Amino acid sequence: MLSDIERKVLRIIGNYSAGRRRMPTVDELCIKTGRDCGGIMEVLEVLAWEEYIEWDRMQPDKIVLLEAWERGVHHPWRAK
Repeated sequence: MLSDIERKVLRIIGNYSAGRRRMPTVDELCIKTGRDCGGIMEVLEVLAWEEYIEWDRMQPDKIVLLEAWERGVHHPWRAK
């Protein structure tokens, strides 16, 4: 189960992917969440570890979205 900040970052990444047809930068994630760069990097590491995204700390702005929704949570507005 993802923490609130992990879920929030995942939703921001998903919304950028769908709405803007690109991934957010680490700086944009910092602005949207109010977190510092180090905190966002930790969140991205967790999301990569949990296989929601592909991400490497050496290329922090290169994010590949694998899954935009948290697993195991029922979303009534989302088709099954």
